[in-house]
Amino acid sequence: MPKKPKTQGAAHLGEGGPKAEARATTLVVVESPAKARSIQKMLGPGYEVRASKGHVADLPERSLGVDVERGFTPTYEVKKDKKPVVEELKRAAQGKRLLIATDPDREGEAIGWHVARLLGRDPKEPIRVEFHEITPKVVRQAVEAPRPIDQNLVDAQQARRVLDRLVGYNLSPLLSLEFRKRALSAGRVQSVALRLVVEREEEIEAFQEETYFLLLGRFLAEGKEVWASLYEVEGKRLFVGQGEKEGKLHIATEEEAQRLAQEARGLPYRVAQVETKERRKTPPPPVTTSTLQQAASGRLGYTASRTMRIAQRLYEGVDLPEGTVGLITYMRTDSVRVSPEALQAARAVIGEVFGPEYLPEAPRVYKNRKAGVQDAHEAIRPTDPRRTPESVRKYLSEEEYRLYDLIWRRFLASQMREALYEQTVVIFQDTGPSPRFLFRASGSVLKFEGYLKAWGREGEEEAVEEPPVPALSQGARAELLEVRAEERHTEPPPRYTDATLVKTMEELGIGRPSTYAPTLETLEKRGYVARRGRTLLPTPLGRQVIHYLKERFPQVVAYEFTARMEDRLDQVEEGKAPWPQVVLEFYAPFLEELNRVPKKTCPKCGRPLELKVSRFGQFLGCTGYPECTYTEPLERREAEPIGEACPKCGRPLLRKEGRYGSFIACSGYPECDYTRDDGTPTGHTCPKCGGRVLAKRSKRGKPYFKCENRDCDFLSFYPLLPTPCTTCGWPLVEKGKKAACMNPACPDHDPALVPGPMEAKPKKAAKKKPPALPKDWEALKAFLPGLPEAERRALEGLAQGKTLSEEEASLAKKALFKLRMRKGRAKKEVAPA
Repeated sequence: MPKKPKTQGAAHLGEGGPKAEARATTLVVVESPAKARSIQKMLGPGYEVRASKGHVADLPERSLGVDVERGFTPTYEVKKDKKPVVEELKRAAQGKRLLIATDPDREGEAIGWHVARLLGRDPKEPIRVEFHEITPKVVRQAVEAPRPIDQNLVDAQQARRVLDRLVGYNLSPLLSLEFRKRALSAGRVQSVALRLVVEREEEIEAFQEETYFLLLGRFLAEGKEVWASLYEVEGKRLFVGQGEKEGKLHIATEEEAQRLAQEARGLPYRVAQVETKERRKTPPPPVTTSTLQQAASGRLGYTASRTMRIAQRLYEGVDLPEGTVGLITYMRTDSVRVSPEALQAARAVIGEVFGPEYLPEAPRVYKNRKAGVQDAHEAIRPTDPRRTPESVRKYLSEEEYRLYDLIWRRFLASQMREALYEQTVVIFQDTGPSPRFLFRASGSVLKFEGYLKAWGREGEEEAVEEPPVPALSQGARAELLEVRAEERHTEPPPRYTDATLVKTMEELGIGRPSTYAPTLETLEKRGYVARRGRTLLPTPLGRQVIHYLKERFPQVVAYEFTARMEDRLDQVEEGKAPWPQVVLEFYAPFLEELNRVPKKTCPKCGRPLELKVSRFGQFLGCTGYPECTYTEPLERREAEPIGEACPKCGRPLLRKEGRYGSFIACSGYPECDYTRDDGTPTGHTCPKCGGRVLAKRSKRGKPYFKCENRDCDFLSFYPLLPTPCTTCGWPLVEKGKKAACMNPACPDHDPALVPGPMEAKPKKAAKKKPPALPKDWEALKAFLPGLPEAERRALEGLAQGKTLSEEEASLAKKALFKLRMRKGRAKKEVAPA
């Protein structure tokens, strides 16, 4: 890809010169730096474009942040990593007109609302602009027609965020407690999607395969041979392994199949019916978010997350010779609507590229089939159909080109003529006194490609083209030359792929365009599902979580209940329902189920245990702290034998869990202290001590290779090659595209493979800061009477502004910590309204 030239006046976070800032009179805030670069080039020096880099404010990380007693009022905080971003935006906004051009959806509206409030601007002022496509014409038109921020959209996103927090904050720790595992999570949409995957796998496991037989006959009529399958026997239709078999003839055994074949042989036959008709196949509509993910999965093998990442880049802008321009319209939509201008442009391209015979008389207009579709956005389409995939290919990566090609072809196909097939059906019937057997042959021939010329036939849902049947005359005599029985088996339902899971979620009304890809990504990240090729399989953990949720929280994972909540969120967006009421409709039954779950109790004092976090990770602690100090590790894995004997004492070796992961140790500890690293043997021998070299992974998932003996320092962060160094015999590693030797004494050694010793940094002297009264001091004062007298006096002195001694300062800090703990405990004990 050619290097992107720098443009004068480019201004976004981290870029932009002082001259550009001096000239700019309007600040435009977008979400991503890439989008900022594209829009800056289109608007020119009068504008300064900066990126918020996503959400700048959110609910607090370590507390609920939702006041369930006062209408679910949320408390928002600037995200830690976004504080520098917000400060830069504040400086950039001084003395300038503000336009907020975040993405045109609920999320974008909410981000814009937070940005406006943090910059001290009134959201009711005309400061909001939308770019449904990133092209110079659309961008310039949008900045000339700003509007106020749509509070209904903000409320809909706020309701979704509060719902997700109420579920996640209460359920995620509960799952970690139940299954004694770190980083488990539950979400309103995520859990229902997992249920779909688990129940499909259970259907497959419960499936009972059935054997059935088909009969194929080879007929000779008018000098032409035709294969036909048995269709009816004495008016009873044959079961062919599809749909219900009730009332159909089911040939279950080979004996029965051979008996029918014997009865069919030797009978005279005739061509009872010949039917030839034209079949039209209409083109599919242009893609929406879900159908784009389905098509990209089926045709390109892309996951939903990968598809959306590529689409985001195509939407935000690509550098072309005529300038930076977005190649597709906004990629989060469930509407199939297309603007009249785009329809006319598509028709012009179809006539030029494919020929006028592929154009229908009038443009095709598609209607949204599903109720509740948000029609604010068009379907996903090229911003200019005249930009063919080949004309922009050299400016795109391979995956960008392939996805753009798919979107371009689907859009043009949606405005082309139908594909025409000539379908022929021939029925052969015996001519006995009372005819018993009907054989059927069918075939179709493509007469006119129509939209298939652009879209192709790959991945079409139904195979409409069959081998042709020769032309026969109705009533002609036919001879049955042979009958063959074929054994078939019923098949279980297929496992879900990204495409079919998204399709099912859309059909059930679960989730919305912006949630499909993140939902699938979370399921995989949490270890609830695994991929086998393109299919999704539930892991044992995923099954356990769903069975637990179905037992304890049936409404949370109920399809109808979740779909109804999505409809209610749409009503909030349309201004037809207040968002706190919608949240209450979900929270009230959820709270009932939550209160019925038995609590794990402290073995020392009987109070409930809760999930806590320290610098060493998560653990279980008593809610009575600091009076009760009971704790226990979250993950307690029993040591398991590995089937090997200890080389030092001969006792069995065990796999144990430690702070730094699993390791192998002798079961005779502490009498025998043998230990070694745990990992997958690579087949390599350590050149330093002769031990096995193991493949391991760091906590962040990075692979590395280490000797199993803990006293040995052989270590490589590069993959080991199967062949050793020909000079010294040490392992060779793959570094970039070259092979290098690990041996420092070898002439083929690369010094970069062995990191030098790290210099110890001098420790800074710890500064003891005097305690300060917290912001919530007034709320904490209610818990003062429960403190020991010395601690209470120290705090009162702090509140009066007295200078505290070192001992008094320590007592005050300890007292403040106790007050916060008691305040948090009191909040949990109050039943939410």
